Amino acid sequence: MFLEIMAPIYPICFTMTVCISNLAKCIVSVAGGATRAALTMHQARRNNMADVSAKDSSQETLVNLAGLLVSLLMLPLVSECHSFSLGCFFLLTALHIYANYRAVRALVIETLNEGRLWLVLKHFLQRGEVLDPTSANKVEPLWTGFWPSLSLFLGVPLHRLISSVFELQQLIEGHQEPYLLHWDQSRNEVQVVLSQMAGTETILRAATHGLVLGALQENGPLPAELEKLRNQVRAGLEKESWVIVKETHQVLDKLFPKFLKGLQDVGWKTEKHQLEVDEWRATWLLQLPSPNLLGQHLTLHLHCMFRVPVLYRG
Repeated sequence: MFLEIMAPIYPICFTMTVCISNLAKCIVSVAGGATRAALTMHQARRNNMADVSAKDSSQETLVNLAGLLVSLLMLPLVSECHSFSLGCFFLLTALHIYANYRAVRALVIETLNEGRLWLVLKHFLQRGEVLDPTSANKVEPLWTGFWPSLSLFLGVPLHRLISSVFELQQLIEGHQEPYLLHWDQSRNEVQVVLSQMAGTETILRAATHGLVLGALQENGPLPAELEKLRNQVRAGLEKESWVIVKETHQVLDKLFPKFLKGLQDVGWKTEKHQLEVDEWRATWLLQLPSPNLLGQHLTLHLHCMFRVPVLYRG
């Protein structure tokens, strides 16, 4: 809108300015449509999404009609004074942004995305209690750049984690959860392969596991078991990432059930989530035989796993 207002001032660049303005409007339209759909789903408390969407559209139509009438009344004033037109634009734009800020701050979303999960988990690790949705939404940042430094990737293909049977055995050894997790300490990046049996709770645990590993490289109090691991990581001890992942699996076996129950008790909806999960899935044995026998059985399947998203075993 600002570009459209400024376009007549520079006639030489008029066409270019108007084109850029319309391109920006198209981008905003796509982003706004996606955001509106998410908020409509949140507001449809009785599974009445069509009803909520219809009321939202009717309210928007009424507001646009009122805006058209006001603009017709203001048109004689702004057409004679360009500075007054710009002043009205900046004033109303500031009011519009502030109203949107207040509207977003008023939302209380009970499903967990990566940002909200990190806030709740960090509070749980530091104080031993789970934030309720209202408190978590109040402290959730609206701008990017305030998320954990950890890069979390859920549902990645298996060939991004392993290149041999031995590496597969290292990842599987020591836990019974239907996901495989690899932590790159140098880049603070966690990649998770999900099993076909992985449900919502498994995905939530995998994301929690990844964020716990990220917490080992940040400041703040941690439970005794995790504090010991963090000291080992910071001391630069020769300990491979898969060993630390294995030990955090054992810690989460005790920690995650308490965390999950705390989430449910304070009102979080753990039966669904808003975590970004890719579609790749794999299948493997939770208890592997000896390496020699494993190699005989999985030679063909390891060869094929680089071409398909699912690893099968005969």
